[in-house]
Parts: sequence; structure tokens; C-alpha cells
Amino acid sequence: MNLPNKLTIARIILTPFFLIALLVEFPHHDLIALLLFIIASLTDLIDGKLARSRNLITNFGKFLDPLADKMLTTAALLGFIVRGIGAGVVWVVFIVLFREFLVTSLRLVAVENGRVIAANIWGKAKTVSQMIAIIWAIAARYFIFLFDWLGHALPLVFVQVLEGITTLSLWVSAVLTVVSGVIYLLDNRKFIDSSK
Repeated sequence: MNLPNKLTIARIILTPFFLIALLVEFPHHDLIALLLFIIASLTDLIDGKLARSRNLITNFGKFLDPLADKMLTTAALLGFIVRGIGAGVVWVVFIVLFREFLVTSLRLVAVENGRVIAANIWGKAKTVSQMIAIIWAIAARYFIFLFDWLGHALPLVFVQVLEGITTLSLWVSAVLTVVSGVIYLLDNRKFIDSSK
């Protein structure tokens, strides 16, 4: 197994540890969750660059890399539902899961036809926007906690601004999720045509 694929597998392995840190309360758990998420996100950046620069692109990597991204971001969004992070986060998660199941199904049909559908620029933009929104959301939560922990609670207006930016960033990622899903469907509609 080549190094890019090992990094992708490392992202999958980090995902449950990230979710545990996000959901299980212990001192500075949000900071640990944030660091784990950033490390896992960086493996996504590094594995792709390595695969392209060293000509190590494999069908296994094309299939597993987007799957690892979905596992990581979906874990975070489900954790947000549990913790009540982001207004309307249930709808964001619904949109993300709907798109992911649709595109994954399309990829499976394509594989049956001898083709692997790799992530395109819109899929990458969707993933990056989700990762940025998730990093922001966890960082904002930790920032609020840190002020409380130090005995200097943030004024309510600042808390509301931080939470508003969290909600906005999650919804921007949801819009990009829809756009990328539609583009995947249009670009690969030949696999949907039942007459073939």
C-alpha cells in the first residue's frame, strides 16, 4: 500500500477518536477534538498532493479518499447534533447525507460499468468548506469555554456572533454540498440512464 493510501486510512482511524473527544466531556476536550480534526483534515490535503506529485494515484485511493472525508465530516456533524452546535444543523446533516448517499450510489454504479469516479473540484470545494465550518465551530466553542474557564465570561453579543458565524459557515457548506451533488449527477448522468 502506498503512502497516500496509508494517510487516507490514518484519517479513517482518527475519526472515532475525534468523535470521542468531541462528545465525551473532560478538561479541554474541544481542544483535543479540534487538534484531531485538523490533523485528520491535513492528511486529506497531503495524501492528494503526494498521490499526484509522485504518480501514486490508484483506483483504491480514488474510492477511499472521498469515503474517508465523508466519515470524518459526517462524524463531526452528527456530534454537532448531539451537542446542539449550529442552528438548523439537523437540516445541514440531512442535506450532506442525502448528497453523500446519492453520489456514493452513483460511484458504485460507475464501478459496475468499469469506471471509478474521482472527486472533482466541486467535491473538493464542498469538503474544504465543511472542514473549515467544522474547525470554526469547534474553535468557537472552545474559545467560549476558555473565557469561562479563566473566569471572564464573554459578553452575550460576542457569543451570539460566534454562533452566528458557525451557523452561516455550516449553511454555506450545505449549499456547496448541493451544488457539487448536482454537478456530479450531471457529469455522470450516463450511469443513471437505465437503457444502457
